[in-house]
Amino acid sequence: MNRPSPKLPIVFDGRPRNLPRWLKRKVPKGDANHFTAGLVRELGLATVCEHARCPNRMECYAQKTATFMILGDVCTRRCGFCCVAKGKTRPVDPGEPERVAEAARRLGLEHVVVTAVTRDDLPDGGADHFVRTVAAVRRATGATIEVLPSDFAGNREAVDRLVDAAPDVYNHNAETVPRLYGKVRGRKADYPWTLEMFRRIKARNGSIQTKTGLMLGLGETSDELLDTLADLVEAGCAMLTLGQYLQPSPAQLPVVRYVPPEEFDALGRAARRMGFAQVASGPLVRSSYHARDMVRPASD
Repeated sequence: MNRPSPKLPIVFDGRPRNLPRWLKRKVPKGDANHFTAGLVRELGLATVCEHARCPNRMECYAQKTATFMILGDVCTRRCGFCCVAKGKTRPVDPGEPERVAEAARRLGLEHVVVTAVTRDDLPDGGADHFVRTVAAVRRATGATIEVLPSDFAGNREAVDRLVDAAPDVYNHNAETVPRLYGKVRGRKADYPWTLEMFRRIKARNGSIQTKTGLMLGLGETSDELLDTLADLVEAGCAMLTLGQYLQPSPAQLPVVRYVPPEEFDALGRAARRMGFAQVASGPLVRSSYHARDMVRPASD
């Protein structure tokens, strides 16, 4: 396999930098934007689009789609890259699954992506709440369903419980290379468990499509990245997203390097040669960006 040439990280000096031209976006116009945002507010839901300050939020809202974030809007972990609120969590809302389903129905979604804050304070990490959300969406719509849960703190029974709910796609983001796990994902994240999860999912239900995503520009080298992708393929992961890490606020990790589009293209081609069935690779790609397009080839 021809690998992209390894590139050492370019370390910035800490001063504010203008975004490269390829990361600049036009804000889409139209009422669909307001419709989606208003519906989310009306139903008392959270989206990772807003809470993680996704650069694609306005585009997705304009297309009447969003990634729902369940189990509240406060996370129990302090990942170095994420700006979702951390601190004291609130009790799980038993009505949330039905409201997610109602939002999906009213938006006319063909593919529903459900993620969550990490809830290490719950015995099952929130797995049962995910299961009830999958069931509610399935009752209300004919959409395919993608779940993007935490690692459930190594709780194998929690993973099994969600696999048994049979979502169409089980997504868990590796986020970065093993060397950077502690800095990027925090002390509780465990790279071997990330790989074991994918093996466990495929062994328990081989019809579920498995998916992962990584952020680039955090200091990884090309060799480290390609080794990580090889691990993920071997573990049974079939779908991949690669995108540029963007610092959401000064409190999060700085960007070490802006990866140019042509390098994303080369990495995408390399990932396909390695065995990923579906790959989305580009500066503004995110784990749930155009997620329906990634499952369509397998479901049509």
